[in-house]
Amino acid sequence: MARPAYRWPKVPEMTIHRLSVYTRCLRELEEDGVTTISSQELAERFNLNSAQVRKDLTYFGEFGVRGIGYYVTRLRGELQKILGLDREWPVALVGFGNLGAALFHHKGFSRQGFKIVVIFDEDPAKTGREVEGTPILGMQNVGRELRARGIQIGVVAVPAEGAQAVADQLVAGGVKAILNFAPTRLRVRRDVRLQSVDLSIEFETLSFYLTRLGR
Repeated sequence: MARPAYRWPKVPEMTIHRLSVYTRCLRELEEDGVTTISSQELAERFNLNSAQVRKDLTYFGEFGVRGIGYYVTRLRGELQKILGLDREWPVALVGFGNLGAALFHHKGFSRQGFKIVVIFDEDPAKTGREVEGTPILGMQNVGRELRARGIQIGVVAVPAEGAQAVADQLVAGGVKAILNFAPTRLRVRRDVRLQSVDLSIEFETLSFYLTRLGR
């Protein structure tokens, strides 16, 4: 049975980012055997802002219980539903160089419900084999394989000069969300969600703060 659609107000993007943080914090609490916790205790333990925690959660409903706080397992389950983590998402990875291989072998994705089920690469020396049971296919198979596997999420881990063509192939194959690691700006249709991770920018941000600390 399909889950009924939620009718939430427009939620700030930073709130969505923080929900992921809260979910990880709650998982740690579960592992430590904690069953209930207040927003203040949650904030103190994980260096969060208790008022911000309460504000973020009110976008989606009332989860606290007066005099108790939050039931850890129940709240984590609700946040997983909100984030769409109550199901497994098949993912296509494009590019199996050093970065692509590192992303594939990162086990944190599968623990959160994101499973790379197919890899695409243009290098004939890499295609036609499997890595840990996952096939590596040539780029000519992208559209057909995406549709056959019902994949909606694609990861771009190719050099900048080839990234736009890859994104176009993913969108044409039905992908609705792209995580881009190529150091370039991509253009996609308005109905496709694009998230870019530029590691160079992250390093430059760190160097900015280090330079200021050294003054």
